[in-house]
Amino acid sequence: MRKILFVSSEVHPLIKTGGLADVAGSLPLALAELDQEVRVIIPKYHALKLGDDVEYRCTVRVDNKDVNIFETRLPDSNVIVWLVDYPDYFGHPGNPYTDEFGNAWLDSAERFSLFCRVAVEVSQNRAFLDWKADIVHCNDWQSGLVPALLILEPNRPATVFTIHNMAYQGLFSQAEYVALNLPGQLWHPGALEFHEMLSFIKGGIACADHITTVSPNYALEIQTAEYGYGLEGLLHHRHHELNGIINGIDVDIWNPETDTRIPQNYSVKTLAKKAVNKAALQKQYSLPEDPDIPLIGLIGRLVDQKGIDLVIDCLDHIVEHPVQFVLLGSGDKGFEHRLKNLSYLFPDKIAVRIGYNEDLAHLIEAGSDMFLMPSRFEPCGLNQLYSQRYGTLPIVRRTGGLADTVVDAMPESIADKTATGFVFEEASIGAMLETIKRALLLYTNKRAWTQLQKNAMRKDFSWQKSAEQYLNLYNYL
Repeated sequence: MRKILFVSSEVHPLIKTGGLADVAGSLPLALAELDQEVRVIIPKYHALKLGDDVEYRCTVRVDNKDVNIFETRLPDSNVIVWLVDYPDYFGHPGNPYTDEFGNAWLDSAERFSLFCRVAVEVSQNRAFLDWKADIVHCNDWQSGLVPALLILEPNRPATVFTIHNMAYQGLFSQAEYVALNLPGQLWHPGALEFHEMLSFIKGGIACADHITTVSPNYALEIQTAEYGYGLEGLLHHRHHELNGIINGIDVDIWNPETDTRIPQNYSVKTLAKKAVNKAALQKQYSLPEDPDIPLIGLIGRLVDQKGIDLVIDCLDHIVEHPVQFVLLGSGDKGFEHRLKNLSYLFPDKIAVRIGYNEDLAHLIEAGSDMFLMPSRFEPCGLNQLYSQRYGTLPIVRRTGGLADTVVDAMPESIADKTATGFVFEEASIGAMLETIKRALLLYTNKRAWTQLQKNAMRKDFSWQKSAEQYLNLYNYL
């Protein structure tokens, strides 16, 4: 049994802004099921959704500040969560990265520097918790100082640093480094210095014993200039200590057989019942209720990374075909505006909801025939995994985790029953449009289409497989 400290800036269902929270809420549970002793540590934000079972454990003095540590558990589990409480930093309304008005916190360096220091104290059994870590598993830039600070410690635990998205790096000025009162011996290009700036993420990449990303393909991509954001050289230098492990999904929540958020449950054996959800989705979006017209769904942030501009530029070509398109998401106001305009122009074919709604997300996964994910980069991606589980065939660009998890429907993969979706290469309107047309053509062959749905639904995207890979890594370290 290993003692694992899982360090994350967000954990579902306590607080979530993105996929990191899903991983931090699921992987510790999967590791606990493999008989590991896991502790999760996150800041005690104002916005945390906490139950009644929160108790004060101790006060630690770090960087001349008295920091309280509270204890709770991940819901419906025995996995202990330690909450780092320092109200000056974490006690204000907002999310982990922005205030209640959506502006980035001005003291992010101070907040996450303190969080990292407390995590180090906890891992080294200096926090009056009677617990010392064997492995410290850090996630994204907010925890990047932990591996760096630990290299200065004798008898330290092994460290793993997982990159969920290279685009966010935690970059601050040298003056900020001095103000944070961080150890002088870490200010060099082999640790925290990046072009005379403080880089939190570089601390994790340069100093952790092992680096992982959330898909094998993304581990290769971040070693190139296009995806490495200036750190591709360091990542390539460390490629022997770098690998990708696909994120799992919560197969209890995302399960068409038991999902309480959809009107009709179904399975591989009762696929015909999926049509009830399609009718409900068409009704929900005020589209003509036609069981035969192919329905394409999209859920996501409306930003360049997700290729939404390609979708918008492509939609007036797509609607020349018998097809319906539903979207749920929010983001760039310009994209939101253009999508709404298209829905007014083609009310029988395009329907758009701005915002996010968990019930509707489940209905889109269950009711659509295809799911569009034309991302420019996608470290892992979750919706293409949900889609396959629901027999909704993904149309994706070959990048990151999308390339690792969707098998393109080609004559050979259709024949050997491995095909689970449709894949295009370049981020262009032409490439995407051709692939959508290819999917629409195959949709008319009901027998082939049903076989693809069954291939997709039988794939195993549970956390158990991923957790076993992490456990092998911990044991190796």
